[in-house]
Amino acid sequence: MPTRLPLVLRRCHACASERFRAHGKFRVNAHHKLIDVWLLALCAGCGATTKLTVLERANVRSVPSELLDRLHANDPVLAAELLQDPVLRRRNRIALDWAGAWRLDTGGTDHLDREVIDVAVRFGARIPVRPVRLIAEGCGLSRAEVGRLIAEGSLVSGVRLDARLTGDFTFTLKR
Repeated sequence: MPTRLPLVLRRCHACASERFRAHGKFRVNAHHKLIDVWLLALCAGCGATTKLTVLERANVRSVPSELLDRLHANDPVLAAELLQDPVLRRRNRIALDWAGAWRLDTGGTDHLDREVIDVAVRFGARIPVRPVRLIAEGCGLSRAEVGRLIAEGSLVSGVRLDARLTGDFTFTLKR
């Protein structure tokens, strides 16, 4: 589950910082029939503002009215959706830092004492996380122990557990 917007990784023009905080504020600027939209982010070091281009010289009539309303209302959910858009990240040459921006909800600890555990992991957002880390935190194990369980075949899944994933997956743990 996401807890906040991720940090934007981009070099600040005013200081040596490489991290910006997006708070869900937009700047909308209309030029007759054309519109520009930016997502604003503040430097974590000095507070300088950077603009991440969302729309550039787009015809106003081509932008859905619901989207314009959400932009004018500074919708933080829209900001989260846009930050996860690979086209926006590529256009603005940014990366995202998800450290500390998510939490793991296990639904309780009554499952930890069972002999065999079948788990389905559902992502609340497209957050890139290594399944090994999620399994270690959710089952109260160290990452080294999770690696050992994978090596001996006690932890199996249909996906690679040592690569970053952003989508749902399942695994079985045999103790």
